[in-house]
This record gives sequence, C-alpha cells and structure tokens, in this order.
Amino acid sequence: MRNRRENTMGCWDNEKMGSPNQDERPEGETISLIVIHGITLPPGEFGGPWIRQLFNNELDGGAHPFFESIRHLRVSAHALIRRDGEVEHYVPTHRRAWHAGVSEFRGRSACNDFSIGIELEGTDDLPYTPEQYRSLAGLVVEQMARYPAITEDRIVGHSAIAPHRKTDPGPAFDWGRFYRELAKRLAEPSHSGG
Repeated sequence: MRNRRENTMGCWDNEKMGSPNQDERPEGETISLIVIHGITLPPGEFGGPWIRQLFNNELDGGAHPFFESIRHLRVSAHALIRRDGEVEHYVPTHRRAWHAGVSEFRGRSACNDFSIGIELEGTDDLPYTPEQYRSLAGLVVEQMARYPAITEDRIVGHSAIAPHRKTDPGPAFDWGRFYRELAKRLAEPSHSGG
C-alpha cells in the first residue's frame, strides 16, 4: 500500500492508504481521543525512510543494529508529522491504527479502539519544530470538527495512557505551545462559525 504525503491536512478517507497494520474499530465505537506520539528511527536520527518502512512491515533488520529488535513489530499511526511539518497519512481515521498498545484512558482500556494516533518525528529530549506544532494543530482541529467527542481535554501524550511503558512525546513536547497554536486555529473564521 502507498501512503499519501501532503502539506495540506487532507481528508484521510482513502481506503488504500498507508499501513497494512489497521483493522475495523468495534461497531458503534465513538472516536473520542487523540494520542500524540514521538518516534525516530534509528533513535535520534531524522528524515530517513525507516518509519514508513516500520509502518508498512518492510523494515530491513540489517540496515541498523537497532532495527533487528523492532522489525517484528506490527504498528501504525493514523498520521506522521515530519520535522518539516509534512504530513504522511497511514490509516484512515474511521479505522483502527495500532499505535497505543496496552493503554488506558479514564478507566477505559484498549485506547486504539476509540483514538486517533498522530506520530511526531522526534525524541523525548529534542524540541519539536514550529512546523510540527502548526501541522499538529491543523490535524487536531480537523479531527475535532469531524469527531465532536474529541475535546481539548481528550488530547493526550502516549505517556498519559501507558505511563509505565511509554514516555513520548516526552518533556521536549511543549504542551503550552501546542495549545496556543490550537487556540489560534480554532479561532480562525473557518472553525468559529464566522
């Protein structure tokens, strides 16, 4: 399968997009959560094809020593935001991506069932880029409009739903900056009913 790469937000409706690591959500499930992740492959390096290969089950275990330990994983996200803000879509949002793993939010387990996963290319300890914050806010606003159960208090980091397993997006993710960018996007006429 091929993923869509684009600088615009897109509709995420293409059934053929991206990763094979997806399936149907439980019948009648309400999409009500956004989970923000951080990923870099190999660790600390940016810009290569490795994340795409991981999400498409094509990662060459011999290309880097770290890859052999993760090449068996079957994971995906709905979208990946590269360092330059470019968005790559992997799973349509109405389908379940495999991003959260063992997880719990407000007493509900299996967060993949009701969440949208957005990966940021980055590490826990290196600041994310202004372009990433802008793209992330745009994606979130789009999904809030599409899925009204997603509210500002239902946007979390992976670490919040899997605190004993995960640390991403990490302390380098500036939540204040993200919420300021989100507020700016929500105030735009196209999102405020004006």
